[in-house]
Amino acid sequence: MDKTICIFGASSTWGARDYEKSGWANRLRLFLDSKNYDVFSYNLGVSGDTTNELLKRFDVEAEARQPTTIIFSIGDNDSIHIKSQNKNMVSLQQFEKNLQKLIDKAKKFTNIIIFLGCKKVDEPKTTPVPWGTDYYYTNQNLSLYNQKIKEVAEKNKCYFLEVFDLLKNEDFEDGLHPNSKGHQKIFLKVKDFLLDKKLL
Repeated sequence: MDKTICIFGASSTWGARDYEKSGWANRLRLFLDSKNYDVFSYNLGVSGDTTNELLKRFDVEAEARQPTTIIFSIGDNDSIHIKSQNKNMVSLQQFEKNLQKLIDKAKKFTNIIIFLGCKKVDEPKTTPVPWGTDYYYTNQNLSLYNQKIKEVAEKNKCYFLEVFDLLKNEDFEDGLHPNSKGHQKIFLKVKDFLLDKKLL
């Protein structure tokens, strides 16, 4: 049976700001191709997505590809604090419910489900972000959402890959999205994890 990895996420999964190799998910595909792994790898990152948007598209995209491994890298956008409304983009309570729904959907295809946690940001550049001056990414919020991902993943016996402290300020292009160096660090973390767990 062919192995198929589907990687669901937002702009950092899609590859934003990696001008060398189009992001960590694409770097994983290039690695698999270079080593002649018999694995299909699909980058299903959509810029701006929260768990709300991912839930709407998950079934169709997974059904079309029939994944044997699913990687979720979602949550950063859920944690956005909308200053004018004094609330987060997706409440922590709703985020937890959405994660559970994603897992329930994913388990219809595979039991190999991996969650990447949220990553820190360079706060002076993300409070607010230049392209949305009402949007604030804070490490405090990201830490809360990261912890929720870990809790829900462990409860459902899914893999959790901690990346919160992986990147330093110099690994970001704009404070939020990793630069090429940052994407390389995430790729290596994911690649080493897949190899260590013998999932390739």
